[in-house]
Amino acid sequence: MPIVSARNAEIYYESHGEGRNVVFAHGAGGNAASWWNQVPFFAERGYRTIAFDHRGFGRSACASDDFDPAEFPGDLSAILDAENVDRTALVCQSMGGWTGLPMALSSPERVSALVLCGTPGGLWTDVVAASFAGIAERVAQGGAVLGPGGVAVGETFRKTNAAGAFLYEQIANFNRGLDPSAVGKIGGTRIAPAAVTDYRTPTLVISGNEDVLFPPEALVSVAEALPGARLERFDGAGHSTYFEQPDRFNQVVIEFLEAHP
Repeated sequence: MPIVSARNAEIYYESHGEGRNVVFAHGAGGNAASWWNQVPFFAERGYRTIAFDHRGFGRSACASDDFDPAEFPGDLSAILDAENVDRTALVCQSMGGWTGLPMALSSPERVSALVLCGTPGGLWTDVVAASFAGIAERVAQGGAVLGPGGVAVGETFRKTNAAGAFLYEQIANFNRGLDPSAVGKIGGTRIAPAAVTDYRTPTLVISGNEDVLFPPEALVSVAEALPGARLERFDGAGHSTYFEQPDRFNQVVIEFLEAHP
């Protein structure tokens, strides 16, 4: 599969299917393999899907010192240029939101629609700031009862789908090239609400009601801050709605993308 050169990084990606473009950007617990429930679904329905490993994750190489979320949009642009993609929809999970929203702001002509799943995308509302500050405490409070999948999946999923939670953890274990502490840089990459007052990209925000990392109130504030954004809440799902409830997730997302070709 192809690898493109970006600034101080080599970025791995895969392209499957033909038709309208949609790019999947994974979170800090994943890589391109995380989208195994989405890539076949969209490819079979007339979409050209692109899934990639963020720099330092999976098969994408970069030194820990060169891991910087500010580079994410440039990394994605390198992929789009290599594949001659002028315009695409973006589906972004957690850390992947730091690719999607900045890309929609800096290069709106290249983003037809944006889906933010379990992520503020760096948009720093007051509620997001408070939520981010409390992540460590919430994780510590729940740590005694967590199993495979950890805080990346919800309690309902861990109790009802032990195999799925185990699979999530195994996919995450492929990420060995980056010092885990480097991921903390995400919190320092912020977008002020004033920067999105003229925002025009059609956007869907998806929130799991059991999300420990970015609880629903944080994502409600994101949807309210982005002009025209729509919010979809998933009962019985945690941080990884795409993984925990893939059938509903895929249907909600494809309906949204079909409404914004």
